[in-house]
Amino acid sequence: MPEGPEIRLAADAVAKAIEGHRAEKVEFGLPYLQEFEDTLSGRKIQSVSSWGKAMLIRFTGGWTLYSHNQLYGKWFVRRRDNFPKTGRQLRVAIHNKTHSALLYSASEIEVLRESKLTEHAYLGKLGPDILDPKLRPASIAKRLHQKPFLGRSLGALFLDQGFLAGVGNYLRSEMLFEAGLLPARKAKELDEAETKRLGKAVRLIGKRAYEQKGICVDLGSFKKYRELGERRGTARYSVFARQGRSCRACGNSIAKLMVAGRRLYLCDFCQI
Repeated sequence: MPEGPEIRLAADAVAKAIEGHRAEKVEFGLPYLQEFEDTLSGRKIQSVSSWGKAMLIRFTGGWTLYSHNQLYGKWFVRRRDNFPKTGRQLRVAIHNKTHSALLYSASEIEVLRESKLTEHAYLGKLGPDILDPKLRPASIAKRLHQKPFLGRSLGALFLDQGFLAGVGNYLRSEMLFEAGLLPARKAKELDEAETKRLGKAVRLIGKRAYEQKGICVDLGSFKKYRELGERRGTARYSVFARQGRSCRACGNSIAKLMVAGRRLYLCDFCQI
């Protein structure tokens, strides 16, 4: 499933094509949404943004198109009416004079009133977005010590979108490794230094993944790993998807666990 950085990158591409322009035609492939085609067609698109793994396209008049890609959804930006050759099912098409923004295969799509977003079953429960520039390590540390999160293991907590929106499998593993913390640790067990490290790791890894298009290590290291023959799928990570390989920091073997029903990778020497 795409994580927060991937959805933000998709939102950037969609925004570049349609934000600030009038949507000449809006079409939906799902019958329950087709009643909104006339409502949205002709309106100007005010903004395209992401919140965790959700994308929000705001139209004039207080209308918002909400979508969540889940496992299979994918946005395409094309020249007007130039549809990609794909076996995917078209769910949303937003056309202006020059471009089309096309969403395929997603199953969670709604048209909402802006005033009702905080009442939405999913959006209303989201925590702060990991890519929000106003989110600081100190505020993440403070959030860790709130009652709903204090007694939970970090491995489970970091998949809870109500804690931090946008974290998924690969970010969870990379953030905990960067912070030097094992997934079984609980928020209430962390000392002040560990809490600060975790807050900084969230910001660093999230920022890298967004700005470097999924690369969680620094670019110099990534280039070195690629030159040594490592494929991109593992060279971009410190631990994720590297089971049995040597830890980049200490040489210990990277382990794979199932935590909260999802795979997680770690170094049990570097992480305590």
